[in-house]
Amino acid sequence: MQIETAKRIPLAQILAKLNLYPTKQTEKESWYLSPFRNEKTASFHVHNHKNLWFDFGEGKGGDTISLVQAILQQLGQDNSVSAALKWLDSAIDGKIDYAPPAAHEQEEQPPALTLKSVSSIKNIAMKHYLEQRGIPLTVAEKFLKQVSFINENSGKTIFALGLPNEDEGYELRNAFFKGCIGQKSISFIRGSDNKPPKGINIFEGMFDYLSVITQRNGKLLKSDTIILNSLGCMKQVMPYVKSYGYTFGYSWLDNDLAGKKATPKLIDIFKQENIVFCPMNCLYQPYKDVNAAHMAKLDL
Repeated sequence: MQIETAKRIPLAQILAKLNLYPTKQTEKESWYLSPFRNEKTASFHVHNHKNLWFDFGEGKGGDTISLVQAILQQLGQDNSVSAALKWLDSAIDGKIDYAPPAAHEQEEQPPALTLKSVSSIKNIAMKHYLEQRGIPLTVAEKFLKQVSFINENSGKTIFALGLPNEDEGYELRNAFFKGCIGQKSISFIRGSDNKPPKGINIFEGMFDYLSVITQRNGKLLKSDTIILNSLGCMKQVMPYVKSYGYTFGYSWLDNDLAGKKATPKLIDIFKQENIVFCPMNCLYQPYKDVNAAHMAKLDL
């Protein structure tokens, strides 16, 4: 199979060969559970018109060939381009039910989520969700807002907890939804040390950070903090640590395959700035992440 032919195979067709189907879908995009790990919330995104994918948990993406290469690598097999083409030729059986959409169909569509309001946390469902995650309202309201937004596809108004990020967007969470309104970005939180802090903490998600603050009875960490909000935002860390003089870098990434794969990238960033890498995983093993360990401690 030729490379250009392989790139025209719909990603949906390839994923179906792996018994993977969208958990949610629009004309423009589809969301799948990742083929690279076990997860309950879909983080594998497919742009239907461009026929491109991005795995937010892994922080990587590409076209059909790169997807098959990643799958072959996961299986411990030869993941060269030629091996990927051979796999596609066998799996798809040479049949391609795909034609690139017309140019006007490839134009970017307005976001499916439209911001409606931002306020303090008042909704009883949001308060209950915090309780489920083991986070007191007194801690959450220091960092989070209650965000209401309209899902343009369904017309429904949805409430979520929102963490402001560095691009004036909000990372959104409720019991049934995980997403972002505005530009996807990291969140930066200054530590309590008035002097230039010696350390920088790197958390994967907002509830991991809130769990640590809860365990400190609401007290801020002395060191500064970056909440990635997605491993795909790892590349945004460097501008926030470059030439700032941090001595120690504390890593709070998940104890899963994605976290392990992301760790060398973080180590490399710290190494370039002569920051001593300090993994904190031992504090929440054998649980997947900080919040899971925190919830277990509270018998939630």
